[in-house]
Amino acid sequence: MAADSQDLFKGSVDPAHVPLAERLRPRTLDDVVGQKHLVGPAKPLRVAFESGRPHSMIFWGPPGVGKTTLARLMADAFEARFIAISAVLGGVKDIRDAVQTAQIAQGQGLRTILFVDEVHRFNKAQQDAFLPYVESGLFTFIGATTENPSFEVNSALLSRARVYVLEPLSAEELQELVDRAVAQLSGIDFAAEARVQLAAWADGDARRVINAVEVVAEAAQAAGRDTVDSAWLEVALSQNLRRFDKGGDAFYDQISALHKAVRGSDPDAALYWFARMLDGGADPRYLSRRIVRMAVEDIGLADPRATELALNGADLYERLGSPEGELALAQAVVYLACAAKSNAVYNAYKAARKYAAEHGSAPVPIHLRNAPTKLMKALGHGKAYRYAHDEPHGYAAAEQYFPDGLKARFYQPTDRGLEAKISDKLAFLRQLDAQARQSKPKPEKG
Repeated sequence: MAADSQDLFKGSVDPAHVPLAERLRPRTLDDVVGQKHLVGPAKPLRVAFESGRPHSMIFWGPPGVGKTTLARLMADAFEARFIAISAVLGGVKDIRDAVQTAQIAQGQGLRTILFVDEVHRFNKAQQDAFLPYVESGLFTFIGATTENPSFEVNSALLSRARVYVLEPLSAEELQELVDRAVAQLSGIDFAAEARVQLAAWADGDARRVINAVEVVAEAAQAAGRDTVDSAWLEVALSQNLRRFDKGGDAFYDQISALHKAVRGSDPDAALYWFARMLDGGADPRYLSRRIVRMAVEDIGLADPRATELALNGADLYERLGSPEGELALAQAVVYLACAAKSNAVYNAYKAARKYAAEHGSAPVPIHLRNAPTKLMKALGHGKAYRYAHDEPHGYAAAEQYFPDGLKARFYQPTDRGLEAKISDKLAFLRQLDAQARQSKPKPEKG
């Protein structure tokens, strides 16, 4: 359990030795970058802060968007004792200790804010343990989660807390953080293009961009540089943040090699690149996202189980963490490499996007339109629509689903894996279409 965060860096510590992220941590709501939908004027969190009446809440959002910072600011705003528990590392003992500390604070006339990071990692019994103390007002509960609380937080606790959704920071907001971070540095500057590049690289994560500025600045100073430009930033990111400098290979070269090994059905090479990237410090969550992409892009409907297994691997990693969860990702890599390959859906999707863009807003055919009102029915919406389930083979042969005047074939299944059967099914349906068109009576000439 963490000590009171307000006192963490007070005292005789040299500010130059305080981590940059801590130096930049907001001290008031006005210092917060991002989340304007929550902390802007008259917005929900600002109203809560200004009301003088704290309430239990759950912050839901991706990493590095300010969940912990907002909880600490609330403790400051209400002059409350701040207690932090990590659900990843903590357990029942930490909950008991937090209750005891809160009881002592209550005896001293102090409020307590109990912050539970990654609250979704606690099981139902552990989450239930907070309920009586939330109801009694012993502490104000604030949970933080990267997962949908509707599924990961039990309903009893969820009903006693207000959910606030935090969003990834925009590129402009991240650049503002980069500017603040650079202003804290001594003897090192970042060129304008490097600042923009850093903001894009951070992908909405404030903590990530601040840590990047600090690491890159230290690397530049060690190299005797007083300015970080775009070219140097590329070198510093690959060498220091991801540590992918072994053998001179860059990070994106290695992820490319992993992807191509999977596409090329070489499980051994795929495992090598996967292990090499983990050894080099790659974030397993990043790898899990790329593995899911490989399943969709290069296997698709030739073996739909590949996507399911990739998603399961990502979920198991979130539940188990490192190193246990990495085995689930390795299993997914091997399966993907061995699976039947098809990029038919990938190609079809790209072709459909291009076709849709080229043909503008073609109107929906009248027979395909919904008709929930009398007026719409009177206008003919849905008239003559053929319900496929009522037709032979569950298929309305020769029915029109494209807008008038448009017709294209995007999806071309391969002869591999399940797609071979899909190809046979589509060929059969097209044969039914042809037969239906031949038997359709031709309009009489007037």
